[in-house]
Amino acid sequence: MDVSTIVGIVVLIIVIMTAAQTLKIVPQQHAWVLERLGRYHRTLTPGLSFAVPFVDRIAYKHILKEIPLEVPSQVCITRDNTQLQVDGVLYFQVTDPMKASYGSSNFVFAITQLSQTTLRSVIGKLELDKTFEERNFINHSIVSSLDEAASNWGVKVLRYEIKDLTPPKEILHAMQAQITAEREKRALIAASEGRKQEQINIASGSREASIQKSEGERQAAINQAQGQAAAILAVAEANSQAIQKIAAAIQSNGGMEAVNLKVAEQYVTAFGNLAKQGTTLIVPGNLADMSSMIASALTIVNKGKGAPEVR
Repeated sequence: MDVSTIVGIVVLIIVIMTAAQTLKIVPQQHAWVLERLGRYHRTLTPGLSFAVPFVDRIAYKHILKEIPLEVPSQVCITRDNTQLQVDGVLYFQVTDPMKASYGSSNFVFAITQLSQTTLRSVIGKLELDKTFEERNFINHSIVSSLDEAASNWGVKVLRYEIKDLTPPKEILHAMQAQITAEREKRALIAASEGRKQEQINIASGSREASIQKSEGERQAAINQAQGQAAAILAVAEANSQAIQKIAAAIQSNGGMEAVNLKVAEQYVTAFGNLAKQGTTLIVPGNLADMSSMIASALTIVNKGKGAPEVR
């Protein structure tokens, strides 16, 4: 290989290295911090950028996506001196690449440690029972404290979520016993409420049944009374019509004689029945009246036989 070839290869390598140092292609959702002669020069955004070879260098590369960070588990002490094993997940995002590069030597470690100390402080203000009820309050308090401090590091803390709250085994057994007792209490209360409602329903049903029965009896009595009244009116109407017909018959020719004949027949029949039904002989106080009545009746009969038939 001659000297010219070697020189050509060296020149080609230098050109390639120079191009690599000059052309910078930044991916989407990334930000690169460019330093010139050891000092911050500018931040390269996604796309193609140019740098001065051997003068500029990429000092830091940051991802602008939302990043989840698992916070290690730690022991926290509540207000009522109960130990809790707590771990969580922190979500953050780099918003200022320059501050993220120069604001802290390790912003990830910084926000991790700050989240742990803030968590211990917040839980220390709460009692054990409240820690399970106030998860949203705990998460919000940690995010507020971290976001204020992380703004100097070019980081935005988006949210914090507690993964597990684990009390000691003795506390767990006591809590389970308390929950069991509370459920049994609610079951007894529900059963008593059911029995109470059952008695109310039975009493209400009996009352409604009594009311319906009394209404039925009342309506039946009304119907019976109305029926009896209608029967009495019908009988009275019939008697009235009969009396009117009898009065009209009496006023006609021979009416009075017919009445006397009928009365005489009934009179004789009544005395005959009395004689048949008993051993005692009953005799009228005035036999003359009886004989005259019978004679009058015979006279009416004889007249009737001799009278011509009227058509």
